[in-house]
Amino acid sequence: MEKTSKTIDKAELERLSHEFTYRRYMMDKGKIRSLFKQIRIPEYIALYSIAQDEEISSIYGERTYLKELSEKMQLSMRQTSKMVGDLRDRGLVTWSHDGSGKEGTYVTITEAGKKLLAEQETIVKQFYGRVIDSFGRDHLIHLLHQMKEMETVMTSEIEKMEEAGEISGLQEGNADDEID
Repeated sequence: MEKTSKTIDKAELERLSHEFTYRRYMMDKGKIRSLFKQIRIPEYIALYSIAQDEEISSIYGERTYLKELSEKMQLSMRQTSKMVGDLRDRGLVTWSHDGSGKEGTYVTITEAGKKLLAEQETIVKQFYGRVIDSFGRDHLIHLLHQMKEMETVMTSEIEKMEEAGEISGLQEGNADDEID
């Protein structure tokens, strides 16, 4: 926090912190959800990731392991298992395991899952095509690079705070069990 206090006053830090938190909230909870009628955003991301893994790795028969999906989406195993279980129950993925299961559990996308994913991708592409036309392709690419840099800095700072005991790490079964 030392660097911050030298470069930014306390009132401005408060305003910027709040505005950044609010903007992230609006991006996460905003009207974009209305584009997702048959599937939630995390489920879309999971299906997309599973489909991409299958497409990229089809030659080698690699699979999307639950642990990898959990890490990729930054969800607890409990949250990931619940989401994948819901997708399985709706016939969108199959959930299997290698050998006795100790080697790992994995998911594959079904034909119904591929169909729903394709329908959702069409909606998302139409929407973001309009957004990119209005916002500008280069502007968006620059913003995405900055967001990735910001995420890296934020992750690093959270890890430092966890190591210093200032905050506790993500625990299984906490308030984040709801993934919207």
